[in-house]
Amino acid sequence: MTMRWRDMNPLLLHLFVAFLVGFKSAASQSIVENLPGYDGALPFKLETGYIGVGEDDEVQLFYYFIESENDPARDPLLLWLNGGPGCSAFSGLVYEIGPLAFDVENFDGGFPSFLLNPYSWTKVANIIFLDYPAGTGFSYSNNARTFPVSDTNSTLHNYTFLRKWLLAHPEFIKNRLYVSGDSYGGKIVPMVALEMAKGNEAGLEPIMYFMEWEQGYIIGNPLTYEAQDMNEKIPYAHRVALISDKQFEQARISCNGEYENPDPNNIECSYALYSINQCTKLVNGAHILEPKCKFLSPKPSGSRKFQPSQVDDPIDFLSLSSGNKLTCRNMRYATSYVWANDETVRDALHIREGTVPDWTRCNKSLSYEYDIESVVEYHQNLSDRGLQALVYSGDHDMDIPYMATLKWIRQLNLSVYDEWRAWNVDGQVAGFTELYKSKIKEAYLMFATVKAS
Repeated sequence: MTMRWRDMNPLLLHLFVAFLVGFKSAASQSIVENLPGYDGALPFKLETGYIGVGEDDEVQLFYYFIESENDPARDPLLLWLNGGPGCSAFSGLVYEIGPLAFDVENFDGGFPSFLLNPYSWTKVANIIFLDYPAGTGFSYSNNARTFPVSDTNSTLHNYTFLRKWLLAHPEFIKNRLYVSGDSYGGKIVPMVALEMAKGNEAGLEPIMYFMEWEQGYIIGNPLTYEAQDMNEKIPYAHRVALISDKQFEQARISCNGEYENPDPNNIECSYALYSINQCTKLVNGAHILEPKCKFLSPKPSGSRKFQPSQVDDPIDFLSLSSGNKLTCRNMRYATSYVWANDETVRDALHIREGTVPDWTRCNKSLSYEYDIESVVEYHQNLSDRGLQALVYSGDHDMDIPYMATLKWIRQLNLSVYDEWRAWNVDGQVAGFTELYKSKIKEAYLMFATVKAS
């Protein structure tokens, strides 16, 4: 008879965890009670650490784990995967869903300070923020031959990480488990989710509380099928009045609806797309209401003062020294560069010395193989297995427009269970939602837009 994890004597459990995680993996975990930039002890439990994955544990994945501020023992456990690929999970922690946010209003280029985020997801959930793949954030590889990375091996590494993390944290094995992420992370999420489902079906320990009915996955503005997703940018631009009816009709007819990879010999299509590009090139694709600014990255200066370097050249540069507020999201990201590259911060986070000389929010030099073109079939597979899904889109995102997400959702074997309607916060419309039901199992996919985001 096969002994399952939950049947083991507590002492045997401890020894088994030590064996599986092992000194060879160089796994480590540390409780962080104070962080530079926050005055006083942290009002939540933060753990940081490394877990080795891949051949001989050569890849060391760094994580931030924050316990739920409500009831850690009963609240769900989320694995959060940022996009890029190559963008640090710290970005999700401080700019998106975590309990800390930088005080960007008072940032002058010096050392930044933190504010508490009253809307943090950690109010109701335990969250693991994972730096993946190797070369992202504080994650690294002991051997250069582990590069390049790909969709496939990133998925396997993330799944292995989660198994090892749960073995090292057995108190969370029975928590409801959700894998979640946004942007390019939204492509990796269903791939990891399918590995989790298959692992459970194969009886791999620990059995994750990732099953039908209550468990599933969460993705926001997710890249799913890039060619199809990108092709919806022009219909979206027309829908939100960035281009005229005439421009859209010229493109639709001359390009036969193929805007992303048009026939290069089709002169009429090329002209129509050029005309559209002239209208949209200065629009911020991530949020069409926000200004479009130059990408900023810090130049090492030997001081704690942020020194921006100009990389792209779309429009005029807004200098911090001129007294301008950080109105551009790229400029707001400057806070994380200053913070994460400070030695006192690295000491507080227990970063291994000499592993990551220069922290970057997104590693744009990552050697990455995009070996999975579409994950639509993964979504279908998960739905057929009975897993639940929440898919949300900011309605002002033109990079991965909500229309693209709805397009692949409607390609799944689902029926509309609850028609399109508004959802509200404090009596105000916060977005719109539609609920879909699997035709095979009692599984639901909820799609929601988030207004003005």
